[in-house]
Amino acid sequence: MKITSQEFRKAFIDFYVSKGHALIPSASLIPENDPTVLFTTAGMHPLVPYLQGEPHPLGKRLCSVQKCVRTGDIDEVGDKSHCTFFEMLGNWSLGDYGKKEAIAFSYEFLTKVLKLDQNKLAFTVFEGDENAPRDDEAIAYWQSHGIRRDQIFTLPRKNNWWGPAGLTGPCGTDTEMFIVGDQDKCCEECDPSCDCGKYLEIWNEVFMQYDKQTDGTFIPLKQKNVDGGMGFERTLAILNGYDSVYDTDLFRPAIELIESLANVKYGDNEETDKAIRIVADHIRTATFIMGDQKGVLPSNVDQGYVVRRLIRRATRYARTLGFEGEKLVELATLYIEEYKEIYPELLENKEKVETELLKEIEKFQKTLVQGLNELEKVLKFVKDGVLNGKTAFRLYDTFGFPIEMTIELAKEKGFSVDMEGYKAAEEKHKAQSKAGAEQKFAGGLADHQVETTNLHTAAHLMLAALRKLFGDDTNQRGSNITAERLRFDFNCDHKMTDEELKFVEDYVNEAIDSKVDVVMEEMPIEKAREIGATGIFNNKYGDVVKVYTIGDYSKEICGGPHAKNTGDLGHFEIIKEQSSASGVRRIKAVLKG
Repeated sequence: MKITSQEFRKAFIDFYVSKGHALIPSASLIPENDPTVLFTTAGMHPLVPYLQGEPHPLGKRLCSVQKCVRTGDIDEVGDKSHCTFFEMLGNWSLGDYGKKEAIAFSYEFLTKVLKLDQNKLAFTVFEGDENAPRDDEAIAYWQSHGIRRDQIFTLPRKNNWWGPAGLTGPCGTDTEMFIVGDQDKCCEECDPSCDCGKYLEIWNEVFMQYDKQTDGTFIPLKQKNVDGGMGFERTLAILNGYDSVYDTDLFRPAIELIESLANVKYGDNEETDKAIRIVADHIRTATFIMGDQKGVLPSNVDQGYVVRRLIRRATRYARTLGFEGEKLVELATLYIEEYKEIYPELLENKEKVETELLKEIEKFQKTLVQGLNELEKVLKFVKDGVLNGKTAFRLYDTFGFPIEMTIELAKEKGFSVDMEGYKAAEEKHKAQSKAGAEQKFAGGLADHQVETTNLHTAAHLMLAALRKLFGDDTNQRGSNITAERLRFDFNCDHKMTDEELKFVEDYVNEAIDSKVDVVMEEMPIEKAREIGATGIFNNKYGDVVKVYTIGDYSKEICGGPHAKNTGDLGHFEIIKEQSSASGVRRIKAVLKG
């Protein structure tokens, strides 16, 4: 069937709302109080407290279209399927319905709403192992809808088991849904785990049934959940019979603009096509990150480094297509126009996105000049006509100088580049970066142990102190909490003085010494606004919100969880205050005792 992105998005939402699911708005791309990831990576990510038992203000059945960014395979972008930014269609049961209803809903949506031929569908379920039995329930439920047994495949844990995200926590079996594609791609002994292209995955329903313990055992979960996720771009392409997400209407306007800017034609040359796809993807992602409710600008750390890398890679490929990077601002403007109805925050931040994008492009172009000068220097010392691979990688890593340009300019001067040495240096760098990231984000998704919960509560008190100090327009711009420390970003135009830091510490510690209860109330968002609760009123939490009140010290909208009483927190101490970005300061603090 042919279906537009707007029709598909609406069909999914309308279907689940008709089944009693409350539509929740997309959360920010910047995770709240989660040290484990740089960006929101799935629809379930903002819902972790509710999957773990916190009551959601809108009930036990939810659905959403969530903005997501995954950056693990930036270098893979350029092919027909990879995207760094994508949307995730999600449906959840928070301790309400189980496998039977989840499978019934999936079957109805696929065959009745999308009108797919059920004979051209395939399904996978968990085959069982020493920790959990084969999912015969899922098999029986699919068969009850007329699905033949030979359409259902049992696969091992690596294919049909989700989680836990950390070392312990909620996890369980899943069932995945596929459209059976080109029969000519079929290989011997083919099943949906094969990459031959015959089976095209479109949906996944996770049944969170177990709680993994520290000793490695699995016990039944107190609150059993269903977590459904469907990649919007990929499924839209499959439904329309496209072999590339870039053929969908999500990318066509952007590709047509790039064609006009570069005076090239998409589809004529694979190298050109790759460059066009990279530019289209990276500017879309950078636009969404900078234009987010908690937008992050280019920098040399964390999310800001990713934004910088995306913009610079797009600028580099724009140059290979024959147009200057400044023109990429037109592409960002196009995306804002295309998505403004669905994500109004993009329009609200339009000027910031365009201004900061242009700044970063101009900065990178100066960097390229530095790289050219450095390359000229090192080429004078080349021996045997081959530029050392480590040196070529240093030009890239230090100056952002693209290897393609190094090869091209070296060739003009009669040299070649030691690509084996370059790749070895690149792999070593990746391994070190990965090891650092694994160490940094080792806590598991949305760690809600006592220490992080206490620090989360301390963050509320600290924001209240900052607002008393600097005014009510002071807001959180990001936070990262581990069991050991709190990191909190907020808007501020100067380095804090010792007196200002002492005021914040004293305010938080006074609240702790007062031993006041932390009280949670659910209320309409308008009432929360009326009683003076702080928070960004952008419908992130829906029409009904949770307001956490800490005596006379703090009243803030939040999803939780929190300490029960401030006396549980210990002594609050700021260990560092520094710049995070232009106009944004960062405080690192700990709780002792």
